[in-house]
Amino acid sequence: MSALLENLRRICGDSNVLTHDDPQTDLSAWERDWRKRSHGRALAVVRPANVQEVAAVVKACANTFTSIVPQGGNTGLVVGSVPDASGQQVVLSLQRMNKIRSLDAANLTVVAEAGCILQTVQEHVDKAGYLFPLSLAAEGSCTLGGNLGTNAGGTQVVRFGNTRELCLGLEVVTAKGDIWHGLSGLRKDNTGYDLRNLMIGSEGTLGIITAACMKLYPQPAAQLTAWAAVPSMDAAVSLLGMAHERLGAGLTGFEVMGQFALGLVDKHHPHLRVPLYKETPWCVLLENSDHESELHAREGFEALMETAMENGWVTDAVVAENLSQAKVLWQIRETIPLAQADEGLNIKHDISIPVSLIPQFVAETDALLQTKIPGIRLVNFGHLGDGNLHYNVQAPQGADGAAFLHDHEDEVNTWVFDQVKAFNGSISAEHGVGSLKADKLTHYKDPTALAMMKAIKLALDPQNIMNPGRVIKI
Repeated sequence: MSALLENLRRICGDSNVLTHDDPQTDLSAWERDWRKRSHGRALAVVRPANVQEVAAVVKACANTFTSIVPQGGNTGLVVGSVPDASGQQVVLSLQRMNKIRSLDAANLTVVAEAGCILQTVQEHVDKAGYLFPLSLAAEGSCTLGGNLGTNAGGTQVVRFGNTRELCLGLEVVTAKGDIWHGLSGLRKDNTGYDLRNLMIGSEGTLGIITAACMKLYPQPAAQLTAWAAVPSMDAAVSLLGMAHERLGAGLTGFEVMGQFALGLVDKHHPHLRVPLYKETPWCVLLENSDHESELHAREGFEALMETAMENGWVTDAVVAENLSQAKVLWQIRETIPLAQADEGLNIKHDISIPVSLIPQFVAETDALLQTKIPGIRLVNFGHLGDGNLHYNVQAPQGADGAAFLHDHEDEVNTWVFDQVKAFNGSISAEHGVGSLKADKLTHYKDPTALAMMKAIKLALDPQNIMNPGRVIKI
């Protein structure tokens, strides 16, 4: 491997090829996943500066049959962007590829490199007077390439869709080290297979995304946020239907949060002052983006809440009076995963269910788990507007979290995933498959779909060097 390392240093420079040979170098930031579930060992961490260097690195690795693990901000939740324990894999970090190349106002697009922090892209286009609507809790550290690799969702999917719906073109380095120049920015291009959508969501198993052309939108004239207490999940679904009817495209966010999930925020982050949750099993967070005026937005919101209360779907509600109050309400929602981590180790599920079936799914699955493991605590929250729940499981009060995971994680996953399958859902909605769920696909994915996926993987990466063991196992 010494010859490969020398070659990588010639390509990227000595300072951008990090190895364990230097006792002063700590590679744990690249080798350990965000949840600290896995800590691998890399042959080297390579940090190319441009797409030509990425292509050269891939060719060098392909020539020596060395597998590559592409990595952005390393904020993933399914152990899909860290090396295994072999010490033989190259981590290809896109951190240095962080330029915003262009903004086309007439075409409403921005071209940014894969290593750009999501928040940086948001702020750049905001200064130019536009909106890039992808928004999620890790936006201060996750990267655009990682968002594309996992087809990330976030809080505004109900209006703008997942990352896939926001992307018009890609620049990709293939498993052979060739460069696909696909940054056209075209909204219509019917000249063959949709390679862009094939790469999005592939988690670095088919190629390395190095840049993307993303859609922009005009800034809304007003953006209002409301927090509502609802008596049941059925009521939340009814409120969602009316919000679609009354607000139309103005409904940009619709989040649901269970009482226990909000109780964890109140317990571990009391400065956030969680409203309304103590007397209701569920709370809902709605966002209305209006292109007419704040008065129009507020009138629509107030009419919606008035009718919802008359129907018994909402028992109490508050509407943020200003942007500062709105940010606090969203911060409460985004703090749930942190509060759950503060409470101890837990089992995470990122699932999607048809919205109409979510109340029944939650009722049945809650009852099933509580029967199987008395005292188990359920941290239910997520993007009800697009049918995506983070159906997380906490150990019983006072139980050791590590022991709980060791003894029960596999069976809890099976119980939950079997329920998801019974309700025609998906075991991964926005976090990806990674290595944590790769073995599960054989049971929960259509066998014909799996065969097609394997054929695509073998065709585009015949050496199986691109993030092997993730998504699809060969």
